[in-house]
Amino acid sequence: MIDYWQLIILGAIAGFTIFLGLPIAVVKNLSHNKKGLLNALALGILVFLIIDVFGHAWESTVNVSKEAFLGHVAASDAILTIITMFGGIAVGLIGLVLYETKMTGKSIPEILSLENIKAGDDHLKQLFHESNAYKIATMIAIGIGAHNFSEGLAVGQSYVAGEIGLAVLLIIGFGAHNTTEGFGIAGPLSGLINRPRIRFLLMTGLIGGGPTFIGTILGSIWNSNLAFILFLSIAGGALVYVSMLMYNAGRKYTTNLVMMVGILIGLCAGFLTDLIISLSGA
Repeated sequence: MIDYWQLIILGAIAGFTIFLGLPIAVVKNLSHNKKGLLNALALGILVFLIIDVFGHAWESTVNVSKEAFLGHVAASDAILTIITMFGGIAVGLIGLVLYETKMTGKSIPEILSLENIKAGDDHLKQLFHESNAYKIATMIAIGIGAHNFSEGLAVGQSYVAGEIGLAVLLIIGFGAHNTTEGFGIAGPLSGLINRPRIRFLLMTGLIGGGPTFIGTILGSIWNSNLAFILFLSIAGGALVYVSMLMYNAGRKYTTNLVMMVGILIGLCAGFLTDLIISLSGA
């Protein structure tokens, strides 16, 4: 039996295991194929997260709809749940587009636009590439953070419902997933000529992993199925958008075959991790 404060500490640990996957970002002197493969591995992990996130959100949405169809709950509850599901996806997709537009306007000078970069100006090309890598890494962290917030809610709600064993198993499983998610954030940053600053890695780690801790606290004091669906669907929409950016970036480094192999490995790693969690009883 664990007490409330032990739960909070474990929730923090589960979130911050994301830092274990971030050091790959400081690896230098990588070939284009290796950069592309690392990017594809990270993309494969994100594809798994998209499947996992939408699967859980849609399952909860369908359950409420079935209850409404059988007359056990009001039809308005089912309608609100469906709106929450699709609205969250819209927020995740369009929200990141707006964020990217705002961030690009502030962070990348007009001179760095691809149209204005001359073929022989390698310095400007490098600046543009690094700015784009930081932007993608930040957006990945935001998408994963929304996903991890919903995971924290699940942990907290399991605890408050008296399912202590389930809460502990979820913490262990989410901690393992967060390690691979850290690799997903670091993927676009690997192999840069200028190593990412420690401060930036700490920031992205907090953005991606911190919400697990916050969600654990809120989930233990506030139980809401709508909130659970909302944050899952927001995370799913955000991860879809980020995955498209990562694929476009990866194709600049290597061939489509290397990309597909990397995505396959990352996807399998995500499913195998989830299988181990399921076999453990979570």
